[in-house]
Amino acid sequence: ATNRVAVIGAGPSGLTSIKGCLDEGLEPTCFESSDDIGGLWRFKEKPELGRANIYKSVIINSSKEMMSFSDFPPPADLPNNMHHSEVLLYLRLYAQTFNLLPHIRFQTTVISVRQKTNFKVTGQWEVETESREGQRETRDFDAVMVCTGHFTQPHLPLRDFPGIESFQGKYFHSWEYCSAEGLEGKRVVVIGIGNSGGDIAVDVSRVAEKVYLSTRSGAWVVGRVGPGGLPLDVVGSSRMDALIRKLFPSWANTMLEKKLNQALDHKLYGLKPKHGFFAQIPVVNDDLPARIISGRVAVKPNVREFCGSSVVFVDGSTIDKVDVVVFATGYNYSFPFLPSALQAKCGYRLQLYKHVFPPALTSPTLAVVGFIHSFGAINPLAEMQARWATRVFKGLTALPTEENMMKEIEKDTAAMYQKFACSERNPLQVDYIPYLDSLSEEVGVRPNIPWLFFKDPTLALQVFLGPCTPYQYRLTGPGKWAGARQAILTQWDRVFQPFKTRVVTEPNLSRCLILAAENYFQ
Repeated sequence: ATNRVAVIGAGPSGLTSIKGCLDEGLEPTCFESSDDIGGLWRFKEKPELGRANIYKSVIINSSKEMMSFSDFPPPADLPNNMHHSEVLLYLRLYAQTFNLLPHIRFQTTVISVRQKTNFKVTGQWEVETESREGQRETRDFDAVMVCTGHFTQPHLPLRDFPGIESFQGKYFHSWEYCSAEGLEGKRVVVIGIGNSGGDIAVDVSRVAEKVYLSTRSGAWVVGRVGPGGLPLDVVGSSRMDALIRKLFPSWANTMLEKKLNQALDHKLYGLKPKHGFFAQIPVVNDDLPARIISGRVAVKPNVREFCGSSVVFVDGSTIDKVDVVVFATGYNYSFPFLPSALQAKCGYRLQLYKHVFPPALTSPTLAVVGFIHSFGAINPLAEMQARWATRVFKGLTALPTEENMMKEIEKDTAAMYQKFACSERNPLQVDYIPYLDSLSEEVGVRPNIPWLFFKDPTLALQVFLGPCTPYQYRLTGPGKWAGARQAILTQWDRVFQPFKTRVVTEPNLSRCLILAAENYFQ
């Protein structure tokens, strides 16, 4: 039986994987190359090679109720969209509450993960690690969980930018960006309009002479602030919304784009992309439209070439005397410690059954956790993957045959490419609620809504019409949590709490729900 599990990385995915192991009675040992938990959410004054990095001003795109772990509601006083320091605080509270820290070995880097010679019989792995002092150690484990994320290898495609070697200013990847310090009065070009590109352009525009945001494909831009001032992702993420999108996909897409263009005409602002809203994760940025309208940020097409200190765009326009170029051009994903056979791809994505298990292993004792993109927070997805993986390790849940898993991966990949604008930079995307539901079915914790309406209509209404918060996956089955019902019924209270810094009158919950519904059907 599987017992000892190696968990690689102590970011949100690693922490929830340690907890998943403990919940199933497994013995986790987590290897973290740095000296602290938090992964991406641990701000570092200087970026550290091979680790994710964030800038000083980062605020999380998902609101706290949507990004929480399913049996650990965030403290009511925390803001809905937290600064990175508050996200780290939440992760620390989670680690303390469930006593995860004793299972982590800090300043220990995983060098390689190899199958043992008798793998066919035992399913065991040899994990070689190196301490900060350079001491190497090899230990045997019954299973491995890979939780290293996908923002560690900056992608800097200089080949695509002729003349860059002649550029007289300074250029760097967004991974290196910390703050706008030193960019006062400069002319800055930001290349790429993902969330980092949008954030950095806004950040720098407060001090720079002018910022130019260059985009090849455009993007849909949404704010964190939704109707009535509520967090947008809380308002538009119910099971009913998901059902409407599933039944009437093109209508739902058209209505949403129409509404977005009422708030911000994407064509007028030079932002309009070729893809539909749901095909790619949008840029979440409340400030970008205001920086464009005030002329602090100018949207430009793709860069054609560099000539000395000038930047030439594909439409023939030129900007002279550019001081700094920031490449917000995404990341390459890599797992240098894994055997190459496990890094096989299906299209752009790794060949993983439900984005977790390599299908070709004779024993399903290796899982990748948190390596996923979605229109929703990563924490609940990673947590559900970890809950499923640990039950598979334990032998409580079986996987299909290799042949069936491969068929499913191919079918899944084809469907993904049809629905989403996937590319090498953005190789994987899933539908948030359907994906969570499919994994929760494997674990045995998918909420049974018709039965809920019969047994507990008050709860059922919140589960179906309210935001699809992670607590729904703790109502029944393995890992059932007694506080789940209460967490769902009080989620709006935690949304309202941080606003009560100057109390006027109590916000009216039914009014908020009506607002949300009206907004959806307009």
